[in-house]
Amino acid sequence: MAESPFQKKPISNGDSPRRPAKPTFFRRPKFIGALFRRKEIPAGLWTKCKKCGEMIYDKELEENFRVCPKCGFHFPMSAPERIRRLLDPDSFQEMDAEMASVDALRFTGAAAYQEKLEQNREKTGLKDAALTGLGKLKGRALALAVMDFRFLGGSMGSVVGEKITRLIETAAAQRLPLVIVSSSGGARMYEGLLSLMQMAKTSAALAYFGRLRLPYISVLTHPTTAGVMASYASLGDLIVAEPGAMIGFAGPRVIKDTTQASLPPGFQTAEFLQEHGLIDAIIPRPQLRDRLAFFLEFLSAHTKEGARPASPSQPKAAS
Repeated sequence: MAESPFQKKPISNGDSPRRPAKPTFFRRPKFIGALFRRKEIPAGLWTKCKKCGEMIYDKELEENFRVCPKCGFHFPMSAPERIRRLLDPDSFQEMDAEMASVDALRFTGAAAYQEKLEQNREKTGLKDAALTGLGKLKGRALALAVMDFRFLGGSMGSVVGEKITRLIETAAAQRLPLVIVSSSGGARMYEGLLSLMQMAKTSAALAYFGRLRLPYISVLTHPTTAGVMASYASLGDLIVAEPGAMIGFAGPRVIKDTTQASLPPGFQTAEFLQEHGLIDAIIPRPQLRDRLAFFLEFLSAHTKEGARPASPSQPKAAS
């Protein structure tokens, strides 16, 4: 066989075969990564909607009553801001502003009740979970209570129950219509039986108020549950709610585990309860002030001069 003119070059132990260099167009330039680097959004400028995911400019959100302009999701609103949105400017006169909860039972757990109170007062600037007082809505005097979910989940303790009871008694004495805006997780467990007693106390005060035939409108916001819903929140002459609010006594999981039954779609939402007759109307937050003024005008028609109802202690004479 004839020998080939090409000879294989032996590879020594110290040498390694060379790999072909990669073409330069496969190499990623380093500056590209810098162009696509994630930018941090400054805090306090944008808020992401929890329902539709839309990024909302905070100023636009405030101008729209903290309601998503795309899907209508209602963000939480503090009690001071809600009062400012509902009442005429500079008309609110707070009652019992210095009343504050105490740790009567000396509750201890993961954290002491007194520590929880101090933390929530510092966080919210409020003494407790409700603001009460007198004000004017489009010129009409009324008594108003607003709960704030930021303070221990809007739970009702002795102070919340006492402030609402005093407001009801003041409204009865001055013959004023009553509006209570609820947002609560229920009775305050740190106060045990003392908090549960507030359900009976506020309900009894409303029973007396009802005998005067004065209007009481209950406004339910997300969420309104447990002891608050089982007492004054469900006793209004007119019960209205914000869209999508969760309203009920026990949570859906507890009810499902207890009944061993699947719950219907939309269970414990404002829309579900309106369909089944518990709620009279669902009102978007930007319309609430105008609608409340209309309802109060209608319900207060019989309380004008010349049409005052009989006192509860003096029933009407039989005709």
